Amino acid sequence: MSSPRLSLFSHLRHVSTPSRSLATGKALAPTTTFLSQSRQNKAQPSRTFTSSASQQNWLLPNRKIKFKDPKGRPRMPTGGSTRGTTLIWGDYGLRMRDHDRRVSASQLKIGEEVIRRRLRGQNFRLFMRISAGTAVYTKGNESRMGTGKGSFDYWAARVPVSRIIFEVKADVHEQVIRDAMRLAANKLPGMLSPKHILDR
Repeated sequence: MSSPRLSLFSHLRHVSTPSRSLATGKALAPTTTFLSQSRQNKAQPSRTFTSSASQQNWLLPNRKIKFKDPKGRPRMPTGGSTRGTTLIWGDYGLRMRDHDRRVSASQLKIGEEVIRRRLRGQNFRLFMRISAGTAVYTKGNESRMGTGKGSFDYWAARVPVSRIIFEVKADVHEQVIRDAMRLAANKLPGMLSPKHILDR
């Protein structure tokens, strides 16, 4: 059953009228406003839906540098706070033992590669609990006062005392995970020894 509104447009049809050239006055080829069949049938890019957030690079922040970060010091937990010092996702973890440190992104990357290389072929999952979001600026030696902070050098992370750096969840023997953590601790600054590897 056709709609009465559609019947009003049933007698209409598309007519291409020839246009005349302004210079010669001759009729040109008829033009049409229809798109070609190939362009009409071209598939439009579809947006895939996902409920998980896109994975960001933990060694390179997504923000733009608007101002130069001060050197600063890591915030110390007060009032009995245990934020960042307990395990959340993994069964084993590696945390800072001595006073706060400023760990560069290259050092964190080396520690991650060491753990993955040691546990290669095993069923494991590695979690990074910190991110390198502090910009470090350097300038030449014996520079005069008032010349500024210098130019950007590298990204780093401020790691306070007892802050967990890596977590591992794996179905392997405990000694294998402890050995991987020990190798990563030797590559990172600060006192990170196997006896400070956490377990549930």
